Parts: sequence; structure tokens; C-alpha cells
Amino acid sequence: MISSPRGWYDAGDYNKYIVNSGITVATLLSLYEDFPEYVRTLDVGIPESGDAVPDLVHEALWNLRWMLTMQDPSDGGVYHKLTEPRFEGFVSPAEARSPRYVVQKSTAAALDFAAVMAQGARVLRPFEHALPGLADSALTAAVHAWSWARHHPDVFYDQERLNQQFEPHIETGTYGDADVRDEFIWAATELGVTTRQDSFFTAVAIFPDSEAPLPSWRQVRTLAYYTLARFRAELPRAVAHERVGLERTLIRAADQLVARAIRTAYGTVMGGAAADFVWGSNSVAANQGIALVAAYRLTADRSYLRHALGNLDYLLGRNATGYSFVTGFGGRSPLHPHHRPSAADGIDAPVPGLLVGGPNPGRQDGCAYPVTAPDKAYVDDVCAYASNEVAINWNAPLVYLSAALEALQSEAGFSPAPR
Repeated sequence: MISSPRGWYDAGDYNKYIVNSGITVATLLSLYEDFPEYVRTLDVGIPESGDAVPDLVHEALWNLRWMLTMQDPSDGGVYHKLTEPRFEGFVSPAEARSPRYVVQKSTAAALDFAAVMAQGARVLRPFEHALPGLADSALTAAVHAWSWARHHPDVFYDQERLNQQFEPHIETGTYGDADVRDEFIWAATELGVTTRQDSFFTAVAIFPDSEAPLPSWRQVRTLAYYTLARFRAELPRAVAHERVGLERTLIRAADQLVARAIRTAYGTVMGGAAADFVWGSNSVAANQGIALVAAYRLTADRSYLRHALGNLDYLLGRNATGYSFVTGFGGRSPLHPHHRPSAADGIDAPVPGLLVGGPNPGRQDGCAYPVTAPDKAYVDDVCAYASNEVAINWNAPLVYLSAALEALQSEAGFSPAPR
């Protein structure tokens, strides 16, 4: 038995997953690293507000401290998830009484953990007085997890196989990933940048090709490239010669997104390809916006920001459904998200400020959808977990995108209108 408090509920359920926590915490920490002055002034009214540590960092710490409890101190391996055997009913958190289990160490979990802890160590270092020793603990944990992953490079989470061997059967989200080459790239990069040790960069092929895939929980390689771009003026020797190629790769990826906007009915980058409309399509829109912000930071070309703002507009109602996909915002926003706390709190309106998944023609929930066209396959129904659930990895890029645009408007006088 272990103690594993704190942490965010992953989605509309009451479980916690290391793999999905990885990209989520990293997105928030990246917002701080990219816009530290803005973030230091951001007061969001959480219990920790008002002390020496920015609210955004405190919020990320709530989950980062939980992640630390998921590492086995004896060998550095990291448990894949903390979960009930099967999803609770639509009850309040206090009524969720099922036993919880930490389930299987996995290579993906160890590498995501290593990357986040290495980045966290950088972010936490300036707050040593308020958080004594935490940066050191995070970096030590990162190195320990990296070592475990190097010795166990192909331990993939396989829930079906586990259920053939063990009781109780686990039926909750798998976050399974049998290709961890991108996780190795991300973890090596974060550790290399934080420690300034070339050995991390030479351990893997950081640039296997010239692509920068849009980040998702399953594909995290470009998170490494964002970090390298952020520190491009002071890159360690092992990757310093890649700076020009890195910048070209990120700019080309943004240009490919921008080129699609002319083909969409609403003039947004989002929706420029049918593949945009997947489970969690709104996170695609938000992460596209982050890619465009990254290109602006490399080029100072404001057209990237105008398209990033267009994707924020998409999330807030400039789309084929007419919905603002953020609860409580806009004239037409979701009232019945697949979110247990909102459904069980006895209040008609849902918890405000949550981004739902968005149009998903896959409709894996089996609910009734009035329209099935890819850009309209959305229904505001609590049963519709394939399009109307909330999740941490969808909300974090919304936080980044909206905060980055606000910060740039303040710092650089950004205007969405051409000049």
C-alpha cells in the first residue's frame, strides 16, 4: 500500500494517469518558461494565491507532487496509472469510495515522468526559498526514471494482458503506447537542457527526420523541439549545430497549418484537414495555436498570431456547431458535459471554464448525434464522452493559447488586424 494524494482527475472520471499528466503539466510549465513576466502577475484565486510562487506554478505543482508519489523509490520505475477498477457512476468525489490501484510500471510513464520532472526542476529552481529542495528532488527523480526506462525500453502498458493474469480486472482508460521513440526524445531533451550534459542528447536520435508532429499525449516529440527552441541561444554543444534546422522545422510545420486555413469555411487553421476531427479535436485546435505561437516567437511574423487567435475564436464559437466549447462562456456553451462533478453537484449549470472535447465523427460513445459531418459531430449530452467530456490535456493547451495571446498583446502590442 502506498500514499498517493493530490493530483488532477484526468477527465470526467476520478482516475489519474501519468502519461496524460505528462503533456498537461509540461504545457503549463512551458507557458511559464515562455512568458514568465506575464505568468508572475496572473492571479487566478486558488488557495495558494498571493505568495512568492506564481499561481500557475502552484497549479502545476498540485499534479507534479502527485506524480512523485507514483515512482517506485526502489528502482525508479513509474506506475502507469492510479485508478478504480472500473469507472464510478455519476457521483460526487466524496462518494467515490471504490478501492484504488496503482497499475504496472511502463516505459512511457517513466519517460513522460522524467521529462516533466526535468522541466519542473528548471522552473522550480528560482523558488528554492519557498519550496526548499523540491527542484533537487524533481531532478533526482527524473534521472532515476530515465535510468529505469533505459534498462526497460519496451515495457508497454497492455491492459488486456494484465486482466488475463490478475484480479480485479481494470476497465478504465489505457493510455497505451507501443512506440516510445518520441518519449525518449522528449525525456532526453528535457534532461539535457536542465543538466547541460551532452550524454542525454547523444543517447537517442533527437532529430530522426525533419518533421514536427503536432503534440498529443501519444506523440510528444515536438515538446522537445519547443524546449530546444526556447533555449536556442544557449543550446548544449551536442545539439547546438541543429539550431537552424530546428527553427526551419518548426516554421515549416506552422506554414503547413496556415496554408490550410484558406480552405476552411470559417477561415481557421482548425478544420483544414479531416484528420483534425478526432477524439479531443478541440485539443488539436489549441495545440495548433501553440505551434503558431512558437513560429511567431521565432520569426516575429504576426500572421502566425492572427491564425493562432483564429483557433482560439474557433474554440469560443467560430465553428460549424455554433458552440463556445468552454463551459460558462459565450451565448451557447455546453450545459451537460460528461463530467461527474458537474453532474453530481446539484447545480444545473456545469463547472465553468472547462473545455469539452469537440466534434468527433468517430462517436465511440454510441450516443445519438443529430449531425455526423466531421465538423458538426458534437452533441451536448452527458452520455457523449466521445465529444462532450472534459480532460486535462485538452484544457492545458487552452490555458497556454489564451494566456500567450494575452501576454503578447501586452508585451508586443499585438493586434489581430494586419498593419
